[in-house]
Amino acid sequence: MALQKWLYRLARMYWKIRRPVTMGSRAIIRQDGNILLIRQTYVEGWYLPGGGVKRGESFQQAIIREVAEECGLEAVRPKLLQLYFSRNEGKIDHIALFEITEFSAIARAKTDAEIAELRFFALDDLPEDTSPATRRRIGEYAANQFRAERW
Repeated sequence: MALQKWLYRLARMYWKIRRPVTMGSRAIIRQDGNILLIRQTYVEGWYLPGGGVKRGESFQQAIIREVAEECGLEAVRPKLLQLYFSRNEGKIDHIALFEITEFSAIARAKTDAEIAELRFFALDDLPEDTSPATRRRIGEYAANQFRAERW
């Protein structure tokens, strides 16, 4: 875990110097009115599942892959909710936010070493250390108002 934190810090320094353009996908995974959040091993707090888009992938393909890797879930028909832009970590990032309401558990060869914990939470009872951006996205989702362009 210490190695992952160190690598994450190193990546952030690189992003501040090089300012790469990246793409990512995040998902609001909903079941019985609750939202699935993840806690990663290399950064504090709770976040929406997701990650980077690999070369040759679409945003949708990336979120299906990330949800399988991080959560052990096979997503069915992710619905695009909004596209966002961010410069928060020094990189120029484009993030697609999806809603996933249909999914099934899948067998995985191993658990994702980046994920410390995953759990469903009620919309009005999120953990205190939920990231500010995650809170904003969930608030927009609850209000069904996706007006923000910045992550």
